Amino acid sequence: MVRTRSDVETRAVGQALTQVLVARDLVVLSGDLGAGKTTLTKGIAMGLGIAEEVTSPTFTLARRYEAAVALHHLDVYRLDEHADVVDLGLPELMDDDAVTVIEWGDLIASELGADRLEIRLLLCDDDDERRIEVLASGRSWHARAARLAGVLAPWTSEG
Repeated sequence: MVRTRSDVETRAVGQALTQVLVARDLVVLSGDLGAGKTTLTKGIAMGLGIAEEVTSPTFTLARRYEAAVALHHLDVYRLDEHADVVDLGLPELMDDDAVTVIEWGDLIASELGADRLEIRLLLCDDDDERRIEVLASGRSWHARAARLAGVLAPWTSEG
């Protein structure tokens, strides 16, 4: 489990994750409202070398940011049904040479492949503190598990 105590630390976790992220990776974000899903994504964007300001795609559903490895940033909170997921063109995005981050991705888990990094962000009693649970699933993540643990080590805590 990872703990952060500020938005700056949450962004730093996202930035550190890019040390193990590769094109075609899927990152599924879930957790409490306001817990830092977009903040973590901003860190991922920074780590990928994206200079453009990253904003929540809540109303646009999807944004693409260009870099050597591009970033697809989706928010599926407002999707109502399976057809909406299909309309996003998710399979095409996943075949693109980009990292795909899906906020509220747990809501469409049945539409996603097994190979993904699941990150759950939870609010703590202290308003600035976050508990971040990271679960790597699938063959490609199994091969990177030790590296993933290493990049998260500065924020890792027990309990």
